[in-house]
Amino acid sequence: MQTPPPSSATAPIAEPVALLLLAAGSSSRMGQPKQLLLYHGRTLLRHAAETAVASGCTPLVLVTGALHEALVAEISGLPIQAIHNPDWETGMASSIRTGLAAIADTRPAAVLIMLSDQPLVTPELLRELMARQQQTQAPIVAAAYGDTLGVPAVFAQTMLPDLLQLQGQQGAGRLIASWGAAVERVLFPAGLLDVDTPEQYAALLETQPRQP
Repeated sequence: MQTPPPSSATAPIAEPVALLLLAAGSSSRMGQPKQLLLYHGRTLLRHAAETAVASGCTPLVLVTGALHEALVAEISGLPIQAIHNPDWETGMASSIRTGLAAIADTRPAAVLIMLSDQPLVTPELLRELMARQQQTQAPIVAAAYGDTLGVPAVFAQTMLPDLLQLQGQQGAGRLIASWGAAVERVLFPAGLLDVDTPEQYAALLETQPRQP
């Protein structure tokens, strides 16, 4: 009797996937650095960084911008390289270029892009995205939530020139949308909750278990 192949959730990641954790924004809608807001006793950035480490990706790069030293302190002890994007005010595209430049010499098979303001992202979701890309060889595998296909998402090595062509406020979502039906998707309903405003942060805190 043949053993069934492992599901994409449990299949080992056969080729190296680099990870970019983007945290360069100024949190203008929040009114304070959202990367440093607390969730389950850790800052959102520390939570995202630990999730990134647990994914098995290598190398791992944190891209900072409006803040640097305070964010670097939050990844203390983790195997993550922090890179400052001096052009962060021009938009997310410059942070993606900064991160890709930092990993260029490693020539990864694919790159996973995630943000620091999606605290419900899990290592299991990231591994599912990577495994799906390696199984299907799709150019992009993105998280699906609501009517959105977005990050976290994995981009095949062949897509890196397209990521480098993004400009200004264009993020990875612009490239995902442009590839339409060619994009593989992994369901992530919890992705509807990110943290851009005080109201969204309050909603996030409501997801925490209440103490008796």
